[in-house]
Amino acid sequence: MPVKIIGLIRLKDPTAFETYRNQVGATVEHHGGSIVARGTVDKTYWNELPCAAFEACVELSFPTTEAADRWAASPEYRAIVPVREKAMDLLLFRVVG
Repeated sequence: MPVKIIGLIRLKDPTAFETYRNQVGATVEHHGGSIVARGTVDKTYWNELPCAAFEACVELSFPTTEAADRWAASPEYRAIVPVREKAMDLLLFRVVG
């Protein structure tokens, strides 16, 4: 069953963000996934969670939960985590069903 990975992003460093964005797609594809959507949040209708608003979001798709988990733990992805940490604050979660 396909699974989605959703990322909610708060930007910190636009230059680092572009570097990360240019590298992350290859790591996703290497594990059978794809980037379904990327975008800037232009309006929030409700935020009832105890967190600040997000500025951007991403949706990834993987064929299985195992593929998604392999990607998240992969050496290829872990290698760009320092760039990600400089670029943004991120909430990343898996959605099944």
